[in-house]
Amino acid sequence: MTIEFHVEGMSCQHCVAAVTNAIREHDAAAQAQVDLATGRVVVESAQPVDALKAAIEQAGYTVTSVR
Repeated sequence: MTIEFHVEGMSCQHCVAAVTNAIREHDAAAQAQVDLATGRVVVESAQPVDALKAAIEQAGYTVTSVR
């Protein structure tokens, strides 16, 4: 399933890597696309939305919305 998160606190390529790695630690097969300008993170994963949201937040970022 495709999930779109709006994430606050990302400002650089290190942030992109941190969010991507947090998602992939939870689901190694996940595909993640991060757009720093908009704070948008689109994830293709079979994992539950809440688990992916928690992974992003544990990496130190704030998820403000999920679609």
